[in-house]
Amino acid sequence: MTQHKQAGLSIQTRVAQALGFIDEQTKGLVPPIYPSTTYLRDADNHYRSGLIYSRDDNPTYRVVEGVLADIESGADAMLFGSGMAAAVSVFQALRPGDHVIAPKVMYWALRNWLIDFSKTWGVGIDFVNTSDIDAIAAAIQPAKTKLIWLETPANPMWHIADIRAAVDEAQKQSQAHPIRVAVDSTVATPVLSRPLELGADIVMHSATKYLNGHSDVIAGALICADKDDEFWLRIRKVRRQGGAVLSPQDSAQLLRGMRTLVLRVRTSCESAMFLAEQLQQTDDVVEVLYPGLPSFADHATALKQMEGGFGGMLSIRVRGGAKAAIEIAARTQLWKRATSLGGVESLIEHRASIEGEDTPVPNDLLRLSVGIEDAQELLADLVQAIQAAHS
Repeated sequence: MTQHKQAGLSIQTRVAQALGFIDEQTKGLVPPIYPSTTYLRDADNHYRSGLIYSRDDNPTYRVVEGVLADIESGADAMLFGSGMAAAVSVFQALRPGDHVIAPKVMYWALRNWLIDFSKTWGVGIDFVNTSDIDAIAAAIQPAKTKLIWLETPANPMWHIADIRAAVDEAQKQSQAHPIRVAVDSTVATPVLSRPLELGADIVMHSATKYLNGHSDVIAGALICADKDDEFWLRIRKVRRQGGAVLSPQDSAQLLRGMRTLVLRVRTSCESAMFLAEQLQQTDDVVEVLYPGLPSFADHATALKQMEGGFGGMLSIRVRGGAKAAIEIAARTQLWKRATSLGGVESLIEHRASIEGEDTPVPNDLLRLSVGIEDAQELLADLVQAIQAAHS
């Protein structure tokens, strides 16, 4: 198989062509799927192919990982069986006694896992407002803090963390004990933000979302700045031993979705911006949370850190609390009442009822994942639902 960096070309061209992939044997433009779980050893007992067992490696993974590393400006990438599998492998590479800083408001499933993990693994965790660099600096424990985990934009309030500032603070305070910065960039995607170019050590994606984009693959990915970094090698060992890999079939499906990544993200961004501006003027909408709005608290950071748009995710807070919010979701017709995000179809969800009693998310909040449908029709559907719920 032939795949190479396409220097000077746009991310749209590189991802659409899977870095110019050509199958050497057939000259096919689409990578083959390799379902084999095991590989033949050479007669002298070596594995010159570099392949031993698909729990750790498979030619189908390599094509997708090559594209991911390229479009994130990374040195290496790993696919996982889910976004959660990718994220937790980073924390499992820590050691008892290590300390982590994470956002107060973040992907809820990972936050809950971290709370339990910290108790059983002996890792200290402080949840802080990662939009505030002073809060990050104050939480760093010299010689103990080993990881700063950022999520930006952060689900579902869309807070923006300043990646460059966090990296600078980590480097200033790390001294002889390096502090890695890892960024969940699922919502931004490599189209809008590339954390490794801002100094981060690792970027994570729930590839289920925008990377695949069609709500038919569960996948995760990690990309690193330095493939020889000791921490990255520990994460690789976690994946190899734990077997949290993606199937070859899902890897191929993921790559198929990734080829249209730029087109989908740009369309979602344009529609989300339009909806945010219009919903600000809609009766019974108390607040619109979207990084592209000048009124949004972290807009200046988003403007500095993101390029080409502010993402396809926004949230609205509505008059009438949880009862009204749930009724609005029930009255939509185009917006689908389903969890997840980043697909071609638009989704609406009342997050507080999903997250439970301890959630920091307001109970009047609806999370909107903007797909690629007609923006005017999406707006009309939301407005009629809001009006009907308050009539």
